[in-house]
Amino acid sequence: MLTAADLGVPRMFNAATHFVDRHIDDGRGGHVAIECGDDRISYAQVAERVNRFGSALRTELDVRPEERVALLLHDTPEFAYAFFGALKIGAIAVPLTTLLRGDDYAHLLADAGAVVLIVSAALLPIVQTIPRAELRRLRRVVVVGTADTADAIAFDDLLGRGSPSIDAEPTTCDDAAFWLYSSGSTGAPKACVHLHHDMAVCAGTFARHVLGITAADRCFSVAKLFFAYGLGNALYFPFSVGATTVLMPGPPAAASIYATIERHRPTLFFSVPTGYAMLLAERREPEFDLSSIRLAISAGEALPPALFNRFAQRFGLEILDGIGSTEALHMFIANRPGAVRPGSSGRIVPGYEARVLDGDGQPVPAGEVGNLWISGDSVCAGYWNQHEKTRDTLQGTWLQTGDKYHCDADGYYWYAGRSDDMLKVGGQWVSPIEVENAMLLHADVQECAVVGYDDRDGLTKPMAFVVLRSDVAGTPERAAALDEFVRSQIAEYKRPRRVHFLSDLPKTATGKIQRFKLREAARELTA
Repeated sequence: MLTAADLGVPRMFNAATHFVDRHIDDGRGGHVAIECGDDRISYAQVAERVNRFGSALRTELDVRPEERVALLLHDTPEFAYAFFGALKIGAIAVPLTTLLRGDDYAHLLADAGAVVLIVSAALLPIVQTIPRAELRRLRRVVVVGTADTADAIAFDDLLGRGSPSIDAEPTTCDDAAFWLYSSGSTGAPKACVHLHHDMAVCAGTFARHVLGITAADRCFSVAKLFFAYGLGNALYFPFSVGATTVLMPGPPAAASIYATIERHRPTLFFSVPTGYAMLLAERREPEFDLSSIRLAISAGEALPPALFNRFAQRFGLEILDGIGSTEALHMFIANRPGAVRPGSSGRIVPGYEARVLDGDGQPVPAGEVGNLWISGDSVCAGYWNQHEKTRDTLQGTWLQTGDKYHCDADGYYWYAGRSDDMLKVGGQWVSPIEVENAMLLHADVQECAVVGYDDRDGLTKPMAFVVLRSDVAGTPERAAALDEFVRSQIAEYKRPRRVHFLSDLPKTATGKIQRFKLREAARELTA
């Protein structure tokens, strides 16, 4: 395992000076840091606005080191100013997903003890539904954009009151810098406490050794900045080398994504399997121009081989799938350019270590499924106010990911599902991923998720929830045809006993399938 010190991170270290100020010192102030619509913002402009915002937090809003500043923002340049501005004064930035309801935000803001909330104007009405009595520590709300309220401060006004030059708080590399809430796909979200050195570790491992990122790159991430994956893709990866990030504030519709690619010509493109499936479902003559992209990357869920093959055949691009987590901040296992094994998560990223262990904590033989544990210096310090969960998940330098994997003889890791997703059918373990991949080989299937249900005898059987192409009808005949198709691909005992059609699959804000909702639906369908 490489430590932050091995990567050259000094003991006294403030992430804002490393990812922002350093480019001014090195003569890159004129380079374009952010493109967003018609806006082109240089590193010098980012540095000044980070300073102004950090200064205003410190002097105007009296934010002290280690106090929490929540960011409920769309992907706009203000996210970068607020995030690094908070870090520069030693406060803790807490990005929040933009896809929740008022009661969800009430819980997160109270749990974080946020003293300031920075919110996009379009999201302010949701926040205003929360009784202020529930947010006893929240002192001020700052609004990005135009909003009609007497209770908030305009972001631009606050920026104008700040100083263009401030001294960074003398933080150490091991001080808390930001929190990221887990997606909550299996329970209430938990705040992962990340340190000032964590982003430097991810930039020095995955971004450097897998992406080979340089200042000439242009990064476009469909995954949003509030997501651990998107925060790296669209902010600190490009800022680690003086590259350009392309931000798209709106929803990730296929037409908007293609338009952004054709207009801004990114070289590194990041999405999730659902996003790639959505792009493949969109057609146009002439074909969409993706020729600027040198690498396409996927995470969030395992990328089915069928999606990999369809994308490669259509656009001539191989997708580099990998696995990371909010706890580890970014990818720790990934495929490499020119060495992809479709369906696998790839090999261990240099700087990290991985083990596949049985239930007793012993290594399993190559090819045998076990529990994935990883070790790396970007792993969070723990969960905020979750002592028992921290103790269960983090043991020494090792993180229990909760994923089932096997590792082949060549060091490639293959996902078998979450620990609680595995099905025991007829006394034999079945990976839902294997069944889903078989179903996705059918040309009519756009997405698929497999869960277990109990039959009349109380025995577990697989059920498939299928999203078909928009021009295909979900009929009993279609279900029977899919059943026959899957029988030809995998062992009989693994096939879904029922096929149910949906218009879309329930997902978290980060694109992960919410299987617990599908299990509930399966119980209702078979009651």
